[in-house]
Amino acid sequence: MAAGAPRIFVSHLSGVAVFDPAGDQVGRVRDLVVMLRMGQRPPRLLGLVVELATRRRIFLPMTRVTAIQSGQVITTGVLNVRRFEQRPTERLVFGELLDRRVTLTETGEDVTVLDLSVHQLPARREWEIDRVFVRKGRKGSAFRRAKGEALTVEWTAVTGFSLEEQGQGAENLLATFEQLRAADLANVLHHLSPKRRAEVAAALDDDRLADVLEELPEDDQIEILGKLKEERAADVLEAMDPDDAADLLGELPTDEQERLLSLMQPGDAADMRRLMSYEERTAGGLMTTEPIVLRPDASVADALARIREPDLSPALAAQVYVCRPPDETPTGKYLGTVHFQRLLREPPPSLVSSILDSDLQPLDPEADLPAIAGFFATYDMVAAPVVDEAGALLGAVTVDDVLDHMLPEDWRETEFHLDEEVPTDGS
Repeated sequence: MAAGAPRIFVSHLSGVAVFDPAGDQVGRVRDLVVMLRMGQRPPRLLGLVVELATRRRIFLPMTRVTAIQSGQVITTGVLNVRRFEQRPTERLVFGELLDRRVTLTETGEDVTVLDLSVHQLPARREWEIDRVFVRKGRKGSAFRRAKGEALTVEWTAVTGFSLEEQGQGAENLLATFEQLRAADLANVLHHLSPKRRAEVAAALDDDRLADVLEELPEDDQIEILGKLKEERAADVLEAMDPDDAADLLGELPTDEQERLLSLMQPGDAADMRRLMSYEERTAGGLMTTEPIVLRPDASVADALARIREPDLSPALAAQVYVCRPPDETPTGKYLGTVHFQRLLREPPPSLVSSILDSDLQPLDPEADLPAIAGFFATYDMVAAPVVDEAGALLGAVTVDDVLDHMLPEDWRETEFHLDEEVPTDGS
């Protein structure tokens, strides 16, 4: 649902068919998963519980939902078929929130929740519950209406849903930490006791935990991963940036590496094995295998649409790489790079092949860290292609990965104070 589109009442999603991009049905919606938050903040919609044809129920994150329209849900086509397991911080909308008794803040009246509406936040891939459809009077089923006045109110107009403000369980800690950036949450987790750190990690969703793991010191990463069930550990590794996941896998015993790789999607496992075949401090070991790759006949408009994807880091969104098919790494012949500033200056129908920067020499996968750093400094780059002897694009190295490996090993544990006064006398 695009920003500004009408809100959707959750009762209209019960049993709705879920399709992949090719139009094939993959299952039906059986529930919605939300995370309650402190005070009166609206709950965040995390995803859908989808029942497959095999009757297995799986979790579909909202980040993998591309549209909700005309009584159907369209996905990216990437599904994790691990059986859905509810976590401590999660609530099921149909199973726990509908037919619930809550209180109208203004009048103090008890009312029954008949329905809830969800909407997508503008310019973001996050969804929230924003309104509550309630009925006054005696309690009645959400699907079997009782008599009494019905009205729709804002989420903030009722109490009885949100987390209690007291207590220090993982559920409350997560609600408190929700607005923290991944790096800041990682710093908090680092200073928690091992028991509490494991509780919080277990309650985070896969994508959030993946982001946090990427920011933690190596010892904390290994500790947290070791306390997860193996299937979930594999899912979290898949959600991490490939280069970070490969680095983490490389620190584990060989038998544990193989168990986790066997539980991953074949394509993701192949990427991990390829990255792990290179020395850690080389271009091949530092690169991500998921840069933006376009074919020569792609348009500038196609390229701009790709760099707008919200999950991309700024460095990866700074340029696209043009290659002959196949356009999954390792690709066909690498033809050149197009920088985003050039894309902004060209007519949308223009072909990317007409504006290539083909003069810049790509990195060899065996290039060492000093050579890579010198390349970035010389050419003022934030990302660079890595190409093999056959001319195929293997991936891209980003400046943040270079910095991670050039800073001292304990740099993540350093306190940075950015609010100190800056001298104005030139000193």
